[in-house]
Amino acid sequence: MKPVALTLGDPSGIGGELALQAWTALHQEVPMALIGGFDHVAGLAAPSGIPVRRIHRIEEAAGQCSEALPVLDVQLPHAAPAGRPDPRNAAATVECIRLGVELVRSGAALALTTNPINKNQLRTGAGFAFPGHTEYLARLCDAPLAVMMLASPLLRVVPVTIHIPLAEVPRALTADLLEQTIRVTAASLRVDFGFAAPRIAVAGLNPHAGEEGMLGTEDRDIIAPVVARLRAEGHVVTGPHSADTMFHPAARATCDVAICMYHDQALIPIKTLDFDGGVNVTLGLDFVRTSPDHGTAYDIAGTGRANPSSLIAALRLARDMGLRRGAGT
Repeated sequence: MKPVALTLGDPSGIGGELALQAWTALHQEVPMALIGGFDHVAGLAAPSGIPVRRIHRIEEAAGQCSEALPVLDVQLPHAAPAGRPDPRNAAATVECIRLGVELVRSGAALALTTNPINKNQLRTGAGFAFPGHTEYLARLCDAPLAVMMLASPLLRVVPVTIHIPLAEVPRALTADLLEQTIRVTAASLRVDFGFAAPRIAVAGLNPHAGEEGMLGTEDRDIIAPVVARLRAEGHVVTGPHSADTMFHPAARATCDVAICMYHDQALIPIKTLDFDGGVNVTLGLDFVRTSPDHGTAYDIAGTGRANPSSLIAALRLARDMGLRRGAGT
């Protein structure tokens, strides 16, 4: 099996220590290669004795991973003490992502899993002009629309609008964006998750899904027509639903994904239900990308308190999605 390419993320965050823990848990199950500064990773590994090995080509990873964490070296120009980010390492962090995308798109890697970054550090140190990973990855592969999904065994959610101020959501929420988001999500659920006829529940924007226009007209004028049009095509899609009743156990059992109108409407329920096990998945790309559903966690970096559960889940999901796409051999 080809390896999953795993980026280091912000070197002063918890990505490196989580990668070491994930390798310890998965090295007999998920071949992987970490893309990042070898000397930095070796320093992180030294106290625990976890073996790491420098590789020069990702193809070497499959033969090495059972014995040590393979590290494809992208040198850091400056030291990266835990919890003390340095924008001078930003360009190397971005290069790790770019290289990971190149490797998976070329077929050398099965999938890409990315550790958390600090967008402000990248903007300051490398002129990174993107709100997050999702938008940058879409640019690298010229994807018409990249869709962010948060997935766990308990719930899958997709926000239609992502990293924008809440006040801008009603203007950004268009019928075309909503329709294309649902189409991309439905296609990925079929191809990457194995659902023959995915059940899609669509949240309303306003309280009580607008109360037929009394509490806002977007649900009536934008969301409902899109749902009706897709349902007429044969999609199993319902809504707009009042968001406050979509996430209790009985409601979750009726759908395979919840389409939400803005970032926190989607992320609050999944982080409440499964904070440590959620996985960020980017849909609509020509390759598989997953990520743990947490940030750089500078406050606990280097303390040994970081929980690897989300990264472990992200690596497993990346492997499974890559194999479903037939990219593993």
